[in-house]
Amino acid sequence: MFDKILIANRGEIACRVIKTARRLGIRTVAVFSDADRGALHVKMADEAVHIGPPPAAQSYIVIDKIMDAIRRTGAQAVHPGYGFLSERRDFAAALEAEGVVFIGPPSSAIEAMGDKITSKKLAAEAGVSTVPGFMGLIEDADHAVRIASEIGYPVMIKASAGGGGKGMRIAWNDSEAREGFQSSRNEAAASFGDDRIFIEKFVTQPRHIEIQVLADKHGNCVYLHERECSLQRRNQKVIEEAPSPFLDAATRKAMGEQACALARAVGYTSAGTVEFIVDGSRNFYFLEMNTRLQVEHPVTELITGIDLVEQMIRVAAGEPLPFRQEDLTINGWALESRLYAEDPYRNFLPSTGRLTRYRPPAEGPTPRGGIVRNDTGVTEGGEISMYYDPMIAKLCTWGPDRAAAIEEMRLALDTFEVEGIGHNLPFVAAVMDHPRFVAGAMTTAFIAEEYPDGFQGATLPEPMLRRVAAAAAAMNRVAEIRRTRISGTMDNHQRRVGDDWVVTAGGHDYVVRIAADRDGATVAFADGTALRVASDWTPGQPLARLMVDGAPLVMKVAKISHGFRVRLRGADLKVHVRTPRQAALAKLMLEKAPPDTSKFLLCPMPGLLVRLAVEVGQEVQEGQALATVEAMKMENILKAERRAVVKAIRAQPGASLRVDDVIMEFE
Repeated sequence: MFDKILIANRGEIACRVIKTARRLGIRTVAVFSDADRGALHVKMADEAVHIGPPPAAQSYIVIDKIMDAIRRTGAQAVHPGYGFLSERRDFAAALEAEGVVFIGPPSSAIEAMGDKITSKKLAAEAGVSTVPGFMGLIEDADHAVRIASEIGYPVMIKASAGGGGKGMRIAWNDSEAREGFQSSRNEAAASFGDDRIFIEKFVTQPRHIEIQVLADKHGNCVYLHERECSLQRRNQKVIEEAPSPFLDAATRKAMGEQACALARAVGYTSAGTVEFIVDGSRNFYFLEMNTRLQVEHPVTELITGIDLVEQMIRVAAGEPLPFRQEDLTINGWALESRLYAEDPYRNFLPSTGRLTRYRPPAEGPTPRGGIVRNDTGVTEGGEISMYYDPMIAKLCTWGPDRAAAIEEMRLALDTFEVEGIGHNLPFVAAVMDHPRFVAGAMTTAFIAEEYPDGFQGATLPEPMLRRVAAAAAAMNRVAEIRRTRISGTMDNHQRRVGDDWVVTAGGHDYVVRIAADRDGATVAFADGTALRVASDWTPGQPLARLMVDGAPLVMKVAKISHGFRVRLRGADLKVHVRTPRQAALAKLMLEKAPPDTSKFLLCPMPGLLVRLAVEVGQEVQEGQALATVEAMKMENILKAERRAVVKAIRAQPGASLRVDDVIMEFE
């Protein structure tokens, strides 16, 4: 076994590897850029080496700098995590030449499977069914249009060296093929240093299901079942689960055996993932093999009880796998929600800034018999940088069955406190209640189909609104009693808190009467129903944990005039609790209209203005590209929302923009 390993990565995956290494008694070395000097992975490691400026192209993916860190610290092995250098053959080869062990597959397997064009050819030779497409390299935009037309739209334009949704576009016509080729090529060059592009048929109504494989250096290879990864946005996974609610035992076995056959064909060792597209009839087609640890590996660990990082380290050290295929059973169900620094209310555009509050839910067993796990690389007060991937945590839950795992996730998401940046917690929380997701009837088109106009917050069903109203009424009573006691000590007089209130939430007015006792309060509604509320919440606490009618309810709360701002299940509500007289007067109040910004193109995220597609005096049509802003390694094309004439250009390419900076003005 190794004495010291270096983690050639950052963020949550570096922290994840350090945790397992620490448990195994292995010392760890972290590397960090200027932007990560105070990062969590640097604090957790036994040693840390500075490797350069913030951009990954000048630090984390510079092989010479990583090799220098290895020599300086005497690390015997390197774990690459995912992304960055994890699938770079030349990095694995450099380690081999240096006599340092790569905790991953041989460089020959990375070369064979890391290139998506080569991997498809090898998969076909190994008898694995593949998606139709053009396996040669695309020369230019005209070539992309010609090949796409021959294959037949829609097509997927993909970076050969890609991964993590970078360098991928779906094109439905010639115009989108031309535009998508250029954006994919630019993203591929920036993210991977390799701008090669290929095109394949895009299978409509697909499910994205992947098989986790693990192979040692003694000829053993097993599959650790599957992960359902169909919940994606712009080809980036958002929610994963294991097992899949769609597969049957026969399909699972067939996919697993094909995945292992492919791994054996290329002499694969270590952990790897074989990704498939599965249609509605459970026909499956090989997409690619990721020759590394996958982001969503925790859900596999939760249903198998196997630490994949530990097995990667042991395999790299020459140890055989301690189990066989027949030993690997599925225990329960696990979900993973990726917490991204992106604002769902701004069409999921990247968000940067300081985490003024970061309080994940408690990890470990829950009162309901489930498990909560949170893999993260940040701490409260930390900075979310524009230089790296926007994922800041992976919240995972386990339950004995899928329904239990979903309920654990709902409560964990409602408990997760994040302030200071835009984030997608409200969105993933809303998905947990979506009927299609609950039924397991999703495809990779789920988000596009169910949220075609973006996400503007969830609408809570009326029974949930009643629970919120009852909770708010009980909390308001606690706040009012405290307020009158404080004023009473000053005035030598204490005003009695009334029992009758009107709670306004989600467009509903609930007339309620509160009967309180030492153990809680009973909130009676005008229609004769009543809900029992119990909680130890005190005014000022940003998180309220309650039991409403015997079931847990968790809400993020903030005081507003005559009530609370309440956030839960993807909804963001103003819940007013007023006396009957106050409620009657509130009906007469007018709401302030927001400012009109329709004549401006505003930058929706912090980023770099890469290029302008129009000029002053030009007439633009609805949907026409206006400008491209790069943020967190992704190019974001801003398009016209209506027909207009460009009156003025307020920013030039190369400018660093903030949120709502004006890029151009229209007549």
